[in-house]
This record gives sequence, C-alpha cells and structure tokens, in this order.
Amino acid sequence: MILGYYDRVLLPHLLDCLCGLPDITAERARLLPRAHGRVLEIGIGTGLNLRHYDARRVQHIHGVDPAAQMQTKARRRAAAIHIPVETVPLVVEQIGAADAHYDCVVCTFTLCSIPDGVSALREMRRVLKPGGELLFCEHGRAPDASVRRWQQRLNPIWGRLAGGCQLHRDVPQLLQDGGFRVQEMQCKYLPGPRPFAYIYAGTAVAA
Repeated sequence: MILGYYDRVLLPHLLDCLCGLPDITAERARLLPRAHGRVLEIGIGTGLNLRHYDARRVQHIHGVDPAAQMQTKARRRAAAIHIPVETVPLVVEQIGAADAHYDCVVCTFTLCSIPDGVSALREMRRVLKPGGELLFCEHGRAPDASVRRWQQRLNPIWGRLAGGCQLHRDVPQLLQDGGFRVQEMQCKYLPGPRPFAYIYAGTAVAA
C-alpha cells in the first residue's frame, strides 16, 4: 500500500520537481521551439515541455506516456497553451499511429525510464515522416570513468526510487541501434551531482 501511494502520488510530484529544475528547464527552452507540424511527444509526463513549444510552428501535440497518474498535471498545462494537445496513456514501445504520421518526435528525459529503449526508438522512427526530426535531450552515461563508477553504484537504488530511471544509458548508442543518425548533439554536465547531470541534447533523423 505504501509503495502504491508512493508511485501514484509522491513520485509524480518528485519527478515534476526534479525535471523542472532551472537548468533542465533551460535545456527544454533551447530545444523545444524547433518542433514543428504534427508533434509526437514521448513520455509527456506532467507536461513540463508544453509551455516551450512555438504555437506558430506546431499544429498539434500528441503526448504518450504509460504513467496515466502524471497526466492530470499535463492536461492542466495543456489548457494554458494555444496548441491542441492530446494525452494518451500508452506503452511507448507500441505507439498507436500509422507509419510516417508525424513531422517531429520529441523525447526529453524519457529514454532513461523506458524498459526497451531500442524498441521505443524504432517505433519513433516508424511513425516519423521522411525528413522529419527527432528532438532529444536525455541524461545518461558520463564520459569520466570515476563518474561512471558512481552511476553504476547508485543505479539500482535510484531506479527503484525514480520510476525505473537508469543513470548510465549510452544515449548515442541507443539512437544508433534504434535506427537514427544524429545531426547535431551537445554533451555536457549540468550543475549538480555529476552521476545525475550528464546530458545529451540535439536532433536526429532516420538513418
């Protein structure tokens, strides 16, 4: 019962606070205005990305996330912007859309928690139109061996506390295995504890 309450009530609030920290918000604000057309957002969660979309460029946002308990906040945030938003509690490895349906796919701070990241990326590639872009911003495997060792130590505990989040995923390798070619990518540490703070942000297209 306690674990159920944590997952249902406390965890959404915790993730909303952590993923809404100022430095993470700044990364969202840099990336999201590039989205255009019909947008699929993977792991929409509590809707932290929504205020950063450009209503002049985006026609519609379809947000999918298996965690239905997070979407109450997402719907409130959707009501505050001037873009139609639809949120659906789906397993992201099985996106319910036709091939080549979306102009743009957005995935931010989500790949860390998807059990099968490669399958999810292949689904994103399937529903992305030819020439469409994947916009990504993800934390993951650090370049420094000492930090990677801490990621390995902390990962089992952190995963249980943070909804399955994995600290040490190799984001460039995941993108490649999922059928994408990176167009541009910035990698850096954000301020904060280094095992949690290395990010990869950029754009990719179908390989």
